Amino acid sequence: MQASAYQNLLEKLSPAGVSLLAVSKTKTADEIRSLYDLGQRDFGENYVQELVEKQALLPGDIRWHFIGHLQTNKVKFIAPFVYMIQSVDSLKLLLEIDKHAAKNQRNIRCLLQMFIAREETKFGLNAAELDSLIFMVNENRMEGKFRHVLISGCMGMASLTDDQKQLRSEFNLLRSGFEKLKAGFPSDPVDTLSMGMSNDYSLAILEGSTMVRIGSLLFGERSVARK
Repeated sequence: MQASAYQNLLEKLSPAGVSLLAVSKTKTADEIRSLYDLGQRDFGENYVQELVEKQALLPGDIRWHFIGHLQTNKVKFIAPFVYMIQSVDSLKLLLEIDKHAAKNQRNIRCLLQMFIAREETKFGLNAAELDSLIFMVNENRMEGKFRHVLISGCMGMASLTDDQKQLRSEFNLLRSGFEKLKAGFPSDPVDTLSMGMSNDYSLAILEGSTMVRIGSLLFGERSVARK
């Protein structure tokens, strides 16, 4: 990772008011610390065990974002410290996050992950499921549940394609979900539209992204992942 690459990226993002999430999965604590020393504070991880190990080794003011597919039985391991879980794709998972956030006497910011790509390997809610989840959360809050999760926006992964028209369509779908969340949760801090990665972040910004998830442009190509 070169300091110049980081600064060049910030120069592109700052005028648009877009936040940078450094995707640090498979990267070492030393590599993360190098970027931390340049001023970066938001880092994204995909695997629970790897995140727990790194959190113990690195400064306490890092804002850790979990961006991978999260199993309910692993929420308890990251609930004590995680800043944001970006990959909430079910009511069951949101309930588990709320339960463990309450146990740790803290609130956890959550993004609802939408399925916008044409690749079946990706996770997320479709438009009907998003509507249902908004309704269910609001209904359950009247019964005292979901008091420790903050709905902060939505996240999605576009198709791996060079087709700009397709990417724009997928990003527009995600932005529509974001606007729906603003209307559905007026008392929550719905301010984060996490879309765009190293290969498509410029287009995502044009389509309204407020946070981009960048890995290879900062750290180079990934090594083999650990689960």
